[in-house]
Amino acid sequence: MKRTHRLAATVSALAAVGLAAYGVYVLGVSRGRAMAGAAAMAPDQSGRGTLKAGDIDPTTGKRVLYWHDPMVPGRRFDAPGQSPFMNMQLVPVYEDGGDGGGVAVSPRIQQNLGIRTAEVRRQTMTPRVEAVGTVAFNERDQVIVQARAAGYVEALHVRATLDHVRAGQPLADLYMPEWIAAQEELLSVRRFSGSDLATLIDAARQRLRQAGMSDVQIGDVETRGAVQPRITLTAPIDGVVAELATREGMTVTAGETLFRINGLSNVWVNAAVAESQIALLRPGTPASARSLALPGTELRGDVQAILPDVDPVTRTIRVRVELANPELALAPGMFVNVSLDAASREALVVPSEAIMRTGTRSVVILADGGGNFRPLDVELGLESDGRTEVTRGLEPGQLVVVSGQFLLDSEASMRATATRMQDMPASEHSGEGRVVAFDDSSVTLAHGPIPSIEWTSMTMRFALPTAGPRELAIGEEVRFTFTMGADGMPRLTAIEPAEPGQ
Repeated sequence: MKRTHRLAATVSALAAVGLAAYGVYVLGVSRGRAMAGAAAMAPDQSGRGTLKAGDIDPTTGKRVLYWHDPMVPGRRFDAPGQSPFMNMQLVPVYEDGGDGGGVAVSPRIQQNLGIRTAEVRRQTMTPRVEAVGTVAFNERDQVIVQARAAGYVEALHVRATLDHVRAGQPLADLYMPEWIAAQEELLSVRRFSGSDLATLIDAARQRLRQAGMSDVQIGDVETRGAVQPRITLTAPIDGVVAELATREGMTVTAGETLFRINGLSNVWVNAAVAESQIALLRPGTPASARSLALPGTELRGDVQAILPDVDPVTRTIRVRVELANPELALAPGMFVNVSLDAASREALVVPSEAIMRTGTRSVVILADGGGNFRPLDVELGLESDGRTEVTRGLEPGQLVVVSGQFLLDSEASMRATATRMQDMPASEHSGEGRVVAFDDSSVTLAHGPIPSIEWTSMTMRFALPTAGPRELAIGEEVRFTFTMGADGMPRLTAIEPAEPGQ
C-alpha cells in the first residue's frame, strides 16, 4: 500500500512539473511573438520608420514607391517594418528604380569594420606605362672598316670581338701591292721638269684615289718622296669591335669588310608594351630605365620609334627607347625596367583600391550618406600612381568605399539571388530543416543550405501546401519541397517527417 501511495505521489509531481514547463513554454512563445510584433512595428535608426509609400526620404531626397524584402522582391508593402519572411528589415524602393537600402551600417559598425571612403574628384593624370626591355646596340652609331685595295694583313692590333677601341686607335697594318705602281708613277712625274706637268700629276693622284688612298696618304707620299706600300687602318669612333672578320696573314680584296665598330655612348632599349597601351605613347615620350646591375641609378631618355611589329603570342609592340650611356654601364642583352610618361590630361579619378573587378564588370561601393551603401557599375580608363580614371558611372563629389567594400558587396549577391528566384517561379527545390513555428497557413523552418536556389542556412516562413499533411510538431525534423510563387512567397509542395538517421 505504501508503495502504491509513493507511485501516485511521484506521478502527481511529474504532472505538476510538466504542466509548469508547458506554462513556461506558452508564456515564452507569447512573449516571443509579442517581441517580434514590436520589432516589426518599431521604427529603424535611420528615421524611415514613419515613412509611407509616396513620402520623400529625407536621407536621400527621393520618393519611396514601396517597401520590400530583397530576398522576396515580389511582395510589396506600404510601410517599413520587419520582413514577414526573414529576420531583417524591409528595404525602400525609390521612384528612380533604385533600391536605396543597399546596406545600412551604423557609424559604430563602420568603425569596427574599418570602412573608409574617398571623394571622387577631377585631377591631372600623367599615365605611366611600365614595361620590360632589352638593351641593344644603337644601329645609327655604327661604322664599317673595309679594305680599299687588294692586299694582305701584316699585323693585327685588335684580336677579339667586343674589345673597346678609341677613335684613331690602330686596328691593322695592310700591305697593298696595287699601291706601289701607282705611287711610283706619281713620284716619277714629279721628278720631271717642265711647265706642262700639272695635268700628269693630277692624273697620277686620281689613280691613287681610285686605288683607295686618301688625300692625306697621297700628300704624305709626295712629302716623303718615297713609296708607302703599307697602310694602318684606324678606328673612326669610340666603341667596341662588334665584328672582327680578319686575321694576320689573310689576303683581302677591295671592299671587303674587316671590322664593324659600334658606339656605346648611347644605346637602344627594345621595350615590350601591351598593344592596349600603345595609344598613350608617341616618339619623343620621356622615358627612364632602371637595371638590377645598376642599383639606385636611373637613366633618362625618350621614345625614338614605335616599331610596326606585334608579337602574336604576347600581343605586345616593340617600342625603341634611346638612352644615354655615359659610363658605358649598359651592355647589349641586359634587361631593364622602363617607365614611359605619357602626356598629362584631366580626368575623373578614384583610388584604385576602390575598384572591385569581377572579370566582366567593374564595381564600386557608393556611400549615399546616412550609413547607406550600394554597389554601382562603372567604366574605367587609365590607371596611374594608385588612381584609376572613371569614364562613366560617377560624378565629382560622390564618396566611394576604399576599405571594407567586399563585406558590403555581399548584399548585392543576395539581391542577385533574389532576382534569380523571381525569374524561376516554376522550379521546384528541396531541403531539410526543423519546424520552428506554424499556423493554419504557414510554417517557419530552420533549414540547411539549398544549392539549387543558392540559399545558405537560414530560418524563414513557407506557405503550406493546399493539400497534404498539416500535423506538425515544433522541433520536428522534416524534409520538404517548394516552389517560388508568383508573389515571391516560397510555397511548400510537400512536407514530411525526415527518416531517422538522416
